[in-house]
Amino acid sequence: MSGAKRGGGLLVAGTTSDAGKSVVTAGICRWLARTGVKVAPFKAQNMSLNSFVTREGAEIGRAQAMQAQAARVEPTALMNPVLLKPGSDQSSQVVLLGRPVGEMSARGFFGTAGGAAPGTAQQGGRREQLLGVVTDCLEQLRGTYDAVICEGAGSPAEINLRRTDIVNMGIARAARFPVVVVGDIDRGGVFASFFGTTALLSPEDQSLIAGYMVNKFRGDVSLLEPGMEMLRGLTGRRTYGVLPFRHGLGIDEEDGLRVSLRGTVRESVVAPPVGEDVLRVAVCAVPLMSNFTDVDALAAEPGVVVRFVDRAEELADADLVVVPGTRGTVKALAWLRERGLADALVRRAAGGRPVLGICGGFQVLGEHIEDEVESRAGAVDGLGLLPVRVRFEREKTLARPVGTALGEPVEGYEIHHGVAEVLGGEPFLDGCRVGSVWGTHWHGSLESDGFRRAFLREVAAAAGRRFVPAPDTSFGVLREEQLDLLGDLIEEHADTGALLRLIEDGAPAGLPFLPPGAP
Repeated sequence: MSGAKRGGGLLVAGTTSDAGKSVVTAGICRWLARTGVKVAPFKAQNMSLNSFVTREGAEIGRAQAMQAQAARVEPTALMNPVLLKPGSDQSSQVVLLGRPVGEMSARGFFGTAGGAAPGTAQQGGRREQLLGVVTDCLEQLRGTYDAVICEGAGSPAEINLRRTDIVNMGIARAARFPVVVVGDIDRGGVFASFFGTTALLSPEDQSLIAGYMVNKFRGDVSLLEPGMEMLRGLTGRRTYGVLPFRHGLGIDEEDGLRVSLRGTVRESVVAPPVGEDVLRVAVCAVPLMSNFTDVDALAAEPGVVVRFVDRAEELADADLVVVPGTRGTVKALAWLRERGLADALVRRAAGGRPVLGICGGFQVLGEHIEDEVESRAGAVDGLGLLPVRVRFEREKTLARPVGTALGEPVEGYEIHHGVAEVLGGEPFLDGCRVGSVWGTHWHGSLESDGFRRAFLREVAAAAGRRFVPAPDTSFGVLREEQLDLLGDLIEEHADTGALLRLIEDGAPAGLPFLPPGAP
């Protein structure tokens, strides 16, 4: 296969959120990287509570960091210039080029839908400003890489948001990139979704919709072929691939927790334990939970069962309880108290039963919180399980620390406004440990294999379980295997030759217009 021309690209859009855009984008990146193409991922605007810190200290969506790993390149702020981190149903923190620039309501960010509404000129100006930022980032990537694979957001046919769009057809139009629309056939109605998505776009937008890709198909593809032929006859556009349904792909989620609160992480299959016992981990599903991917490394361990919980009684049989990160520390603390989980955590600590707090969860476990930034609640008492006082600062800490704990090397990343003053206990990463309660601001620390095994041995001893960590589990290797599976999906089930022509040459000329078009 020949390499793609420098600066080529493709936008992967979707009929809906969670159609599989992140998976397909990562899969295309891994397939291209394996063929020797220098490729980078890109998402102009992302809304997610799962984020990552790049080596230059910029905050981007974890999905783009995962896609960069699929492309075998180092993630940078250029790959996700605008990140929105929800703080409520109505507002989000805006992270621009890796740095927070303030809070904004959804109405304020997207503008007022409709005609000549109040603030239209201002919203148009903001859209043009952000579009200029994201197109500049994209052009820098195009100047460095052979190909840039862009991921859209939601659906390109969200006609109420088209005027302010910078992530779907807005960026495709600006870059003149062809678009492949992904649909989740497991939900049903995929042909209607493909047709309707296309028919709700303007003639200019439709001219870039090159075709479709079916995701999560179960069964005999030959049974789908008549429908694809009819779709081509109706739209003049081909289907570039039919990707089969695969359990447990295990990639980082973007917009929310895609598992049941009482299900297992990523539909993962629990391998049999090495020792005599399994280890049960309960993760408190706090409001505005962020970076819940921290527990993926635990779920990857043979004999470790991870579940998300929202009731106090679900902590009873847990050997370890994790209080994860959150974009609303004070809100999470109130939620824990309302549900009786706070009292259950206090009882666990008094009984010497293991608890781990990460970032916002670490802050919750402390004695006192002073917050005039995130919640503006002022002085709030924590659970008092760790000798820590937290003060929220307007400047966000973004870092990639390295260190040692439990005699093992550890790497992590920090994303927080709360500054912890540790007043006692044993040192534990940047936090502390008191008995069987641990707390740290470091996300991703459990991905360090030696440290994770040492930590699980401590947990098993405190819980009285005859659990033995597997000696050879490598989270990095498992992640690479998952990314290779995504590359295999594209290589084996998509028309890679046709995709490469799209990336190199753009959308085919003369694609027909489907009425009615954008209203």
